[in-house]
Amino acid sequence: MCTSSRRHSIFCILPPHILRSIVEKGTPEQRQMAANTLSIDATLRAFRASARTFETAPSVEALAQPGEKRCTIYDADHSQQLPGRRVRGEGDPPSRDVAVNEAFDGLTDTWNFFWSVYGRNSIDDEGMPLDATVHFGQSYNNAFWNSQQMVFGDGDGRLFNRFTIAVDIIGHELGHGVTEDEAQLAYLFQPGALNESMSDVFGSLVKQARRNQAAGAADWLIGEGLLAPGVQGVALRSMKEPGSAYNDPVLGRDPQPAHMRDFVRTYEDNGGVHINSGIPNHAFYLAATRLGGFAWEKTGRIWYETLRDSRLRTNSGFKRFASLTVANAGRLFGPGSIEKSVVATAWEDVGISVGGAAILT
Repeated sequence: MCTSSRRHSIFCILPPHILRSIVEKGTPEQRQMAANTLSIDATLRAFRASARTFETAPSVEALAQPGEKRCTIYDADHSQQLPGRRVRGEGDPPSRDVAVNEAFDGLTDTWNFFWSVYGRNSIDDEGMPLDATVHFGQSYNNAFWNSQQMVFGDGDGRLFNRFTIAVDIIGHELGHGVTEDEAQLAYLFQPGALNESMSDVFGSLVKQARRNQAAGAADWLIGEGLLAPGVQGVALRSMKEPGSAYNDPVLGRDPQPAHMRDFVRTYEDNGGVHINSGIPNHAFYLAATRLGGFAWEKTGRIWYETLRDSRLRTNSGFKRFASLTVANAGRLFGPGSIEKSVVATAWEDVGISVGGAAILT
């Protein structure tokens, strides 16, 4: 459990470059909604940055026993008060509210994934109850993890559907909690892009596990179903083809690169954390589909163990992370294994050399 006073950003699923594009190109109503979302997100980030401490887990008395899932959904009733009114918990029947049920099922699927696949006892590995609030704000176009809980907006219904609609979004945001607990990757530049990529990996794996899909059958999309009818796109990101998820007159064009030759150097979005994450995302996709089978069994295990590796630092960039994945593939499956070779080749194919991976200290 992370109990330090390290200050983290809030982790939002919708990149700020999309919201800024809406402010520039949308209808007056869309512009106002996007501006309101950006303003709320900025205030939340400022609160996090100025707070002396911010608890990242509930009190010990509230922690569940190993293997005991505790998911609770609250309703903000379109206010910005958290957590809101309790509307569903363990043992309660499904709600008439689809957003409540989607949030509960998404939290459950994510908890079950980490417990059954990696033996992880909730997000902090110490039984942290999982809470979420739905119907946050008025037409709020985002969802975020604030180190204590998930929060979902309803979307505006014109560009974005409700943010509970995609289980990979829920897995993504809760995945930030796992990274925050294990590696505390700085949310800036390459470490921040790795942070975002790990969440995309977890989000995609949660969705694949829900569907019982092998790597070759998965769509590798993040945010499938989130874009409203009429928007020219299929999701927020594609791990299979970074840069292809959307190309819309209002949202703009997906800016993610798939290779280091197209790495985007920017100070926006904490140094392009939602943009350059496409490079490690694509490396994971290449390794997972080449190894075949269920992606969480081999490639996912390698990435998860790398996240837990003490040699991974808060300021680690792509090269060190890549080298550690190769080293961990060798540790888990053997120094001469096909798994180690495939992982190394996947990184090479996105422009990251992993020479000397086995001797990292």
